[in-house]
Amino acid sequence: MTVERKHRALITGASSGIGKATALAFAKAGIDVALVSRSQDKLELVASEARESGVEAKAYVLDFAKITHVQAEIQAIAFEFEDIDILVNNAGMGYTGTITGTPLQDWQRVIDLNLTSVFQCIMGVLPEMRRRGAGTIINIASIAAKQAFPGWGAYCVSKAGLLALSQTLAQEERSYGIRVSAICPGAVNSGFWDTETVHVNFDRSQMLTPEIVAQSILHTALLPQQAVMEELILMSTAGVL
Repeated sequence: MTVERKHRALITGASSGIGKATALAFAKAGIDVALVSRSQDKLELVASEARESGVEAKAYVLDFAKITHVQAEIQAIAFEFEDIDILVNNAGMGYTGTITGTPLQDWQRVIDLNLTSVFQCIMGVLPEMRRRGAGTIINIASIAAKQAFPGWGAYCVSKAGLLALSQTLAQEERSYGIRVSAICPGAVNSGFWDTETVHVNFDRSQMLTPEIVAQSILHTALLPQQAVMEELILMSTAGVL
């Protein structure tokens, strides 16, 4: 009898919102999880809740703004946690402001967190995935990757870049047995809207929940190996808010 190998996932931005919901959904599905974000206390709470499902869950603190350290840190986490075959790149930031009103420093910060840090995370796990000849990389983009919105210029550019990164990587890594997916959700009711860099007032009751998005991520991760969800647009029935 063939015993299916247990999945092990690394999830960034795992202390809240979509990342937290994904960690708990994965845990309930029997997937061991390495949880990465800036907040040790919040991560430990998520890890503790994940362990209630009987899986291994560990918290790792990493500041993705320190962009030159990300690849090495992720590589070290992957070495310590071992056999990671699912990477969920969820860490990032929101930002509102016109193109002309965006200082270069802010522009670079958005691009670094939403795009370059993802590139660095991928570089941290890809060599080992290639060696094993299997792996699934899921990048959390946004409907803003597909549709530009005024006042969201830097954010839209970062997410469109992430979608292009996903599409290119999918083609380059297919022959190594590695699947790459981009999930593009519409507005999600999370702490995203409470940050100091986002200044809008939407009806959050009409938004997707992190748990709904997490179920789509879980479904994508657990597709049979011969199938891949290369791109998924997930919207609230209320439309673009």
